[in-house]
Amino acid sequence: MEKRIKALTQQYLQQVIDIRQHLHAHPELSFEENNTSLYIQEQLKQIGIPFKTGYVKTGILGIIEGQNPTSKTIALRADMDALPIQEATNLEFTSRNEGVMHACGHDAHTAALLGAAMILNELKAEWQGTILLIFQPAEEVFPGGAKLMMEEGIFDTYKPDIILGQHVLPSMQTGHVGFKGGMYMASGDEVYLTIKGKGGHAAMPHALTDNVLIASQILISLQQIVSRIVPAQIPTVLSFGKFIANGATNIIPEKVELAGTLRTMNEEWRAIIKTKIKEIATQTAASMGAECEVDIKDGYPVVHNNENITAQAIEFSNEYLGKSNTEIMDIRMTAEDFGYFSQKYPCTFYRFGVAQDKGETGSLHTPQFNLNENSLETATGTMAYIAFRFLSK
Repeated sequence: MEKRIKALTQQYLQQVIDIRQHLHAHPELSFEENNTSLYIQEQLKQIGIPFKTGYVKTGILGIIEGQNPTSKTIALRADMDALPIQEATNLEFTSRNEGVMHACGHDAHTAALLGAAMILNELKAEWQGTILLIFQPAEEVFPGGAKLMMEEGIFDTYKPDIILGQHVLPSMQTGHVGFKGGMYMASGDEVYLTIKGKGGHAAMPHALTDNVLIASQILISLQQIVSRIVPAQIPTVLSFGKFIANGATNIIPEKVELAGTLRTMNEEWRAIIKTKIKEIATQTAASMGAECEVDIKDGYPVVHNNENITAQAIEFSNEYLGKSNTEIMDIRMTAEDFGYFSQKYPCTFYRFGVAQDKGETGSLHTPQFNLNENSLETATGTMAYIAFRFLSK
């Protein structure tokens, strides 16, 4: 079956590339993927795959039934949204939408899923069960399309036994894929602190609360959460990238604002850390005569790859691509709303390499990101083969 799926991948590859180029040229932001959704629906109609629409307005659920369709259900997920970035690649199919770009590879994810759907639909007499095709909006913006699609009942009729997702990786060689069982990607919460006190003339600090100094002390004190409170074996990051003190050389402002991100690999400690942030920030401010408002916006949960499902997926990847092209990866402190799926269903979320053979690939979320389109062959064929093997065992 490896040879047959590879042959079908070759047969559909140019079509997959054309789909990706169309999507790349017409990117749409999170919750605004209207034309993208219509385009995907048209592709599904041409393939002959039934689907349901309207999940979070633009989300789509395609359904392929094989033999004995109630025996097992596997879901394959791709995200559709783009980023608010002005493209700088000079590609022939560069973004035609000003200030919007597929800079995270979601165009490739969607194209590869459609390609895998073409293959699996053609082979549906040779596998048992049901395959769900999840075309998800709004991965890039809280609260995330995955959470909202589940809340709107995407799995009310078909409950998946397994969910698979894949993502581009610019640092990985094209033709390779990478897996990691267990905890893989971190949760991601946003932390906002507002320090308020009596401002005034900087030459008379005794007559006011030095809110800049207080904010600085809070920033330093919060570092003990990672270094001294969270167990060393739990990967955790607490970083602040925004510090606004709108005073002057001789003016202490009445308000200082901090904003940062909390990342961790443990849901229990995630809750504890949030409590500690509030305690340290408010108590430090109070001890220095000010007050601190703490607003922590819940982001995506930890992506946990089911160990058994991931081990099987690695086995299938070894069969299809070979052991030399199948990598075992380390954890990542970046976040993904696929974590909502992995909290409720057995999942594996893996990477496929998109590095250019020559020239610069660029980094994710940058105007220069330019994936190697040869990677679409790997992404399409590998997803189709893994899904087929899960349903033919």
